Amino acid sequence: MAFPRLDFLDALRGLAIVWMTAYHLCFDLNHFGYLQQDFYANPLWTWQRTAIVSLFLFTAGLGQAVAVERRQEWHRFWNRWRQVAGAALLVSAGSYAMYPQSFIYFGVLHGMAVMLVVVRMTAGWGRWLWLLGGAAIALKFMADGAHALWPALDFLNHKALNWLGLVSRKPITEDYVPLIPWLGIMWWGMAAGNWVLRQQPHWLAFQGQPAFPAIKVLAGLGRWSLSYYLLHQPLLIGLLMGLGALKQAWPFLP
Repeated sequence: MAFPRLDFLDALRGLAIVWMTAYHLCFDLNHFGYLQQDFYANPLWTWQRTAIVSLFLFTAGLGQAVAVERRQEWHRFWNRWRQVAGAALLVSAGSYAMYPQSFIYFGVLHGMAVMLVVVRMTAGWGRWLWLLGGAAIALKFMADGAHALWPALDFLNHKALNWLGLVSRKPITEDYVPLIPWLGIMWWGMAAGNWVLRQQPHWLAFQGQPAFPAIKVLAGLGRWSLSYYLLHQPLLIGLLMGLGALKQAWPFLP
């Protein structure tokens, strides 16, 4: 059965895309010397990244709640999962070409591929998902204290295990989205989706003509989120490289 798209859910994903694009544009401008910002330590940028990733993962959890409610068959889940996992491999290859010393080996798509499976497997756990999500987030802070008390836990910082997130120092990589604490955000998205579908289903109801044109635009972006995610950075970087080439050819350009 073909179900209608949920404009509000797609628009939330579209909002994350617009915010991510603005963030990455500033990141790329910084990389090419047009800005001078510390994207790795300045709270202005680190908190924005946290909010953007959280919004993406929360909406992914909402989407899984809707998929389970609609009795999505497993073969459709795995078809989408293969797209996410394949896109993650492309991100690793592309980032290695540009940042060989800090390429992305467990970024947002890698983490999402693992989290989607975990969240789908636990979809029937009901209200326990709220507790699980809180525990996953709390575990990150508990891990920091545990490392200080027991130095022997340093093995968790090894690249083979740091995808878990139980680290005391951030790995050298351009994007890092481990299971802890981020799985908690997707679990909360699933729990919130279950609550909305049970208590306030009209919040996600199909809207043929959204009340605000912006919602329709954002929803359109949200329906192509994976393709957009893969293409926006190469496009932004290509445009900035082209601008750099023009500036070399015509130094009078600003």
